Amino acid sequence: MKRLSIVFFFALLGFSAWVWFRMNQPEPPMALTEPLRIDQGEIQGGVDLDNPEIQVFNGIPYATARRWSAPTSPPQWGAITRDARAFGPECLQPRGHMNHVVERIIDGNGLPWWKRLVAKQYISSQPAPPEAEDCLFLNVRTANRGKARLQPVMVWIHGGSHQAGAGSSAYYQANGLVENGVVLVTINYRLGPFGYLAHPALTEESGTSGNYGLLDQVAALRWVKQNIARFGGDPNNVTIFGESAGAQSVSELMATPLADGLYEKAILQSGVSSYNALHLSRSALPNVRSSEDVGEEFLSTLVDSTATADRLRAIPSGAIIDRVQVRQDLVKYFLPTVDGRVLPLPIGEAIRDGGANRVPILAGYNADEGTLFYDETRSPTLLLPNISGSLEQREAMLEGVFGVNSAKALQALYGMTSLESWDRGARKMLGDDWFGVHTRFLARANVEAGQPTWLYHFTRTPIGNSQTLGAHHAAEIPFVFDSHISLLPTNADDRDLTDAMMAYWTNFARTGNPNGPGLPDWPAYEPDSDLWLELGREIKRISSLRARKLDILEDHLNLRIDAIRQSRTPLELIENTALLSTAAGLGGEERLADSN
Repeated sequence: MKRLSIVFFFALLGFSAWVWFRMNQPEPPMALTEPLRIDQGEIQGGVDLDNPEIQVFNGIPYATARRWSAPTSPPQWGAITRDARAFGPECLQPRGHMNHVVERIIDGNGLPWWKRLVAKQYISSQPAPPEAEDCLFLNVRTANRGKARLQPVMVWIHGGSHQAGAGSSAYYQANGLVENGVVLVTINYRLGPFGYLAHPALTEESGTSGNYGLLDQVAALRWVKQNIARFGGDPNNVTIFGESAGAQSVSELMATPLADGLYEKAILQSGVSSYNALHLSRSALPNVRSSEDVGEEFLSTLVDSTATADRLRAIPSGAIIDRVQVRQDLVKYFLPTVDGRVLPLPIGEAIRDGGANRVPILAGYNADEGTLFYDETRSPTLLLPNISGSLEQREAMLEGVFGVNSAKALQALYGMTSLESWDRGARKMLGDDWFGVHTRFLARANVEAGQPTWLYHFTRTPIGNSQTLGAHHAAEIPFVFDSHISLLPTNADDRDLTDAMMAYWTNFARTGNPNGPGLPDWPAYEPDSDLWLELGREIKRISSLRARKLDILEDHLNLRIDAIRQSRTPLELIENTALLSTAAGLGGEERLADSN
């Protein structure tokens, strides 16, 4: 018996090594396409290896990035034909964060031990991708080049907490959406301190600072507007979509007048930035510092307080990355900030009170969003991490955030009534607090403004009997792109759900309505009926999803938005109104040029 066990062990080890070897084999190069001329010059893409009808154009620079400056025009390459088969460098970011998230997903999917081992070995063996500060590249997939009838365009904004990720991720480089009749664009944008750090010296130079990553996204949309018809895409039928920080970015684009006219529809998967209270040069809430103040502290060990903008740009990039690792407490401030120019208003206020662009919206979140994050936050709310101690201490901390009555109601609704049940309920509440309430908040405001809106709730859980994550954050992505990986098993139900979700998404991009032949009917959202579409083992309507829970959380969100608004001076209120009125009379390209 012992001998058989040893033989079995080495057989599994050999099989695992073979799987690892196969996964690490490089793909053969794609055949070159015929040359294509865009504004910057001539490019040649590649013929997709899985579907020769699809052409892939990677690593196209859509703008030029100079550290802590608005993006400028992309490079030209004259008479040279540029090979556009390889991805461009990723934007600078600390390495390891995304790997930790992926490892949590592997551990929580209920995989057998040898699959977990192979997957982790594969991840750890991957070389760091090329990266650069000048990283503003995009990728285009199309099956419609040269066709007379232009197809709708979907521009994907990747997630990663505004701190990590890239448009070139394999999860997004799949053919499903393109085979459903759209042109797909995926983009990079500057991240972390390189994308969102504000500092008085930078503000003195340019009149504002921070928001560079948001300006990058606007520049990408401007490039799409000018060039996408050459790839067979319709520049007047553009849908912006993203997940997590990418979905938050969609809401941020809706809140900046600079992007108006550059897209027609929006899809938000697990993310809306309505909680964001950051302001450039002042604190809007007692526990939220100004972005400039944080930027000064972040750079305080790298330059002295008299440093000019040029001196800040001379700091070695490696020193900035190292500083991120040391000051993780400041990373939460590297997000879009209200500056009166790029963002005239806080995103939540813009959504609620009319400062955001109104377009058709498809949005939703997943049933178990909190499972990936709870072990780090140890709290049912982002507004106060690390709620711990005795039950009485936890109750007091929750009451400090939501008030006595609301806190007690939330405790009861989520079952956080004992130390034994606290974590289970807190995981559920964290997902609603971080994602669910903001999704419904946006939907209600959009419907009230007269725009059609559809809401979904993704409930598909991993197949493994020992899975612990449920319908976790980002679980819907491979269903949207048809980018399932072989190590995470799927079945026939998953195939059907993938086909349905791709059809819903591309129908919406095509017409502004996700419904179509052969699909279960998806009713447009109305606050009174509160109908969502469940996307899971079954596709079905659900009414009043977690309604009482979300009601309490939304009441508190509105109080937070009111407090942020009341912190502004009368002069600021007048200036914001004037800016929005002026922006309404300008096109998106004019406003982007003015911001530079």
